[in-house]
Amino acid sequence: MIKIRRNINRNERHDDRFVKRSMDRGPVEFKTRLPDQKSEIVRIAGKDVVTIPRTITIIGAAKTMTNYGFRRLPVTNPGNKKLEGILTSMDIVRFMGGGETFKLIKNGHFGNFLSAINESVSEIMINEVISVEETGNLKDAVNKMVSSGIGGIPIVDSENRVKGIITERDIVSLISKVDIVNGMQAKDIMSKDVVAITPENTIMDLTTTMVDKGFRRVPIIEDGILVGIVTATDVLRYLGNGGVFDKIVTGDIKEVLEVPVTEIMVSEVETGESEDPLTEVAKVMAEENIGSLPIIDNSTLKGIVTEHDLVRSIVEVQE
Repeated sequence: MIKIRRNINRNERHDDRFVKRSMDRGPVEFKTRLPDQKSEIVRIAGKDVVTIPRTITIIGAAKTMTNYGFRRLPVTNPGNKKLEGILTSMDIVRFMGGGETFKLIKNGHFGNFLSAINESVSEIMINEVISVEETGNLKDAVNKMVSSGIGGIPIVDSENRVKGIITERDIVSLISKVDIVNGMQAKDIMSKDVVAITPENTIMDLTTTMVDKGFRRVPIIEDGILVGIVTATDVLRYLGNGGVFDKIVTGDIKEVLEVPVTEIMVSEVETGESEDPLTEVAKVMAEENIGSLPIIDNSTLKGIVTEHDLVRSIVEVQE
């Protein structure tokens, strides 16, 4: 069953009921420095950052990410708190199947998944981290996200110690409350060549598609109809909440991956239409805490708007 959200009333006024935690610090103008010289980034970014050491196990990190609801965790030195790397939900996807780090399971542990997940995150984390200083400006942070194709950037002080993290979701919340996209609509930025899989595909098919195409979310289509969506976060939860252990008998990775994608997909999907204003699209995504919005016109999937698309729209408007 698909939950189709109400059609967006294009004449409806902004509803300020929803204020994400990171937006409670007040609105920020994209081009303007604040009078007290406090960084725009610090104003809107999440400060309640959970960090992990490089020695934590992969399963331990996955559980931490799942428990806190985070899609990325900075990796820091326990002694000096300096940034050493970052672990994201996509790193978990690459590890689970289809990515370079899948070799850790296949070759390093001869397919034994239970053994591999107790390796340290240093085996799969990103070591060269793109970060931004707390004195930096929001425009530079957004440009880094867009040019690098990453969903979040740690904020560091002059000693490279983590002080916060700014994510695409923070920017989406900003767009939902401040009209900085000049009346653009979903059709102006949505990805039209949508790659989808079917309910018969396995989790291995999903992770391989994500890695090969560089996608963090994949719609599920059956007989031309959208029946669900799966994200990198769903794969993370599959590991982090222990769902994988319900499938394991011998410990072989095949028992984890040769499972229908329907086991982890979300079947109630919020959707929009191609002429929906981007501010309203961002508002729905922020309110529902989702990273994408499939666009459906006349019961047909026409495209998908992601958080990254929304962040990129800011850059396009500023150019």
